[in-house]
Amino acid sequence: MKNKFFYILLWTSILGLNAQSTDKEEINLLLDSWHLAASNADFDAYFGKMTQDGVFLGTDATENWQNQAFREFSKPYFDQGKAWSFTAVERNIYVIETGEFAWFDEVLDTQMKLCRGSGVLKKINGEWKIAHYVLSIAVPNENVSELIQIKKEKDSLLLLDFKKKLK
Repeated sequence: MKNKFFYILLWTSILGLNAQSTDKEEINLLLDSWHLAASNADFDAYFGKMTQDGVFLGTDATENWQNQAFREFSKPYFDQGKAWSFTAVERNIYVIETGEFAWFDEVLDTQMKLCRGSGVLKKINGEWKIAHYVLSIAVPNENVSELIQIKKEKDSLLLLDFKKKLK
């Protein structure tokens, strides 16, 4: 009886690892094809990979795009055939044990040079979708002081606006 339980446990573990491996492969393909859709200015393919309530946080502190607003902002760029071009050069993917949610981080080669993307994915009807994406410009630590000086004035004004909204 003990041997039977051991083999059932072992088999269940192997199946779980295989499912997680398959999920990671599917997520890699999803993210690569999402970035490719932007490079190809394929609006429908790009937004078809996001959830209906998806969120995109851009590099500017004011860019908290809910799906519909992000579509409206992006549409003219896609229509001109000049969206953005991101290629992942490193990516880590983590899948929750139940296989319903995953999160990731990636380093991207972009027109802004190195950026970092991170996000949350949700499995909907057996298909992975991007629910939340955060894009940030990677700044070497030795350049942070210079960057702070460049953005100091604008950030001070934005901070006042954000603090007003919190009240």
